[in-house]
Amino acid sequence: MHSQARQQFNTKFTEEQYQKLLSSLAVNHRSVGPCFRVSETPVFIPRALKETLLEACEEIGSIIFEPDFKARTNGALERGGVFVPNEDDHCPFIQMDFGICKLEDGTLLPQLIEVQGFPSLYCFQDVLAASYQKHFDVPEQFSHLLGGIDSNEYVEMLRSIIVAEANPENVVILEVEPEKQNTLIDFIFTEAKLGITTICISDLIKKDKKLYYKNEEGKDIRIDRIYNRVIFDELHKRDDLERSFYFHEEVEVTWVGHPAWFYRISKYILPLIESKYNPPSLFVDQLEKYPDDLDQYVLKPIFSFAGSGVNLNITAKDLDALEDKSNYILQRKVQYDALIPTLDDPAKCEVRMLLLWPKDLNRPIVVNNLVRLTKGDMVGIKFNKDRTWVGGSVGFFEK
Repeated sequence: MHSQARQQFNTKFTEEQYQKLLSSLAVNHRSVGPCFRVSETPVFIPRALKETLLEACEEIGSIIFEPDFKARTNGALERGGVFVPNEDDHCPFIQMDFGICKLEDGTLLPQLIEVQGFPSLYCFQDVLAASYQKHFDVPEQFSHLLGGIDSNEYVEMLRSIIVAEANPENVVILEVEPEKQNTLIDFIFTEAKLGITTICISDLIKKDKKLYYKNEEGKDIRIDRIYNRVIFDELHKRDDLERSFYFHEEVEVTWVGHPAWFYRISKYILPLIESKYNPPSLFVDQLEKYPDDLDQYVLKPIFSFAGSGVNLNITAKDLDALEDKSNYILQRKVQYDALIPTLDDPAKCEVRMLLLWPKDLNRPIVVNNLVRLTKGDMVGIKFNKDRTWVGGSVGFFEK
């Protein structure tokens, strides 16, 4: 998007540099690299678009920052059907996904695709940015971080939220079979940076109201804090997992963040937000009649993750066939523009703004980002088969 930085990058790009980038992301002692495609290029975001994205985050987030937010989103917990004790006052991790579009006058306009109260690749994105900077010529006037912080300050902010005053040994990343997850690379780098451990939910040991895990020596280690990465969509499908702990049980742990935020800050709130940055969204179960221009809408399950269950070509027959309309929304289609020149076809861009909410602040702050490039109708492998310069990336913002 920043034309000069883009032209310089494309001119100097070599496949050798890209392969070195990929090699630098592999964790040799675990024989693990990213389980998703990493793009050949970062995205250079001009100052004007950076300011627009920050304004969009503030405007979209205004509903989340209000004191009555929990009262307005209790319906999300009822729809989700999961009630976990010891919910905290606010969500430490918030992400907002924006498709980047171009108006007729050439102005770039972010359009909200999704908002999440659930952690993203917070540690991996910092590592990925450093790898691009090491292997490619990223101009000094660009940074992937926002708010004037550097990588050391960023990691310390993550530490203060995830580990806080606890002993890192007593803090775990919780997931369903983490070794099989596409986000495994983030778990590994989080472990390395914060000194904590990743465990499967089936390995939790419950004794009275306390939770434990076994360390490498076979000793039971008390868990004080859980960095929760369990996605309920997946967990609900895993009746085969033997476990001694269920989320509805009262236990003496601190959730980082609490599972309720997965439901409260989700596609459930999209119909509640009025903003030029938010395409019109509608609860399917509240429609008296379907929109006349139904072909201009996308059907989305409220609590799905990573694009699961999205229908781009919805019909009235599809809506009639839904078993539970209360768990779906219609969202006005967003026409991403192919704004990123590559060595062949230009790519479309989606920017995920990563926010953190330290307990001593009255509102979250934007700190980092995640970018996904696509040359298909959606971001995702099946929409970009055999394409290059697509996949996961990071944005460098003009300072």
